[in-house]
Amino acid sequence: MTDSSEGLRLDAYLPYRLSVASNEVSRLIARAYEDRFGLSVPQWRLICILAEDGPSTPQSVVARTATDKVIISRAAQALTARRLIQRTPNAADGRSHHLELTETGRRLHAEVTPLALKYEQEVIVGLSEAEVEGLQRLLRRIEQTAARLAADSFK
Repeated sequence: MTDSSEGLRLDAYLPYRLSVASNEVSRLIARAYEDRFGLSVPQWRLICILAEDGPSTPQSVVARTATDKVIISRAAQALTARRLIQRTPNAADGRSHHLELTETGRRLHAEVTPLALKYEQEVIVGLSEAEVEGLQRLLRRIEQTAARLAADSFK
């Protein structure tokens, strides 16, 4: 933790460390997804969400990923053009639509998933199971706190 009496030291500043770690992991994985499957990280995340949750509105994907709606929209457009996902009407809200995987999208998800899990294992290779669980728990707490603080700042 950064001591405020010393001023800000970037290498000890937790938001910076989180960002750098995230960028490094994302860059590693993005190269593999792009090179092998022609997918960007937002496109892969959208495919994963649709595989896990089934048909979802773009708004629910934005909320789940904490990603800008423009990024999700572009990912959806690219995946629709590749016929990996399709848009279907939202019966509950005529102004909205659902995104869902096509059969081709489901096959691609099944093909990419083992690679994603392999990269995860390689990234956490030096951590025990307890450390990984603790890290996941701490990250969720940080995410929740940051989301609460962001919501409070707009009140």
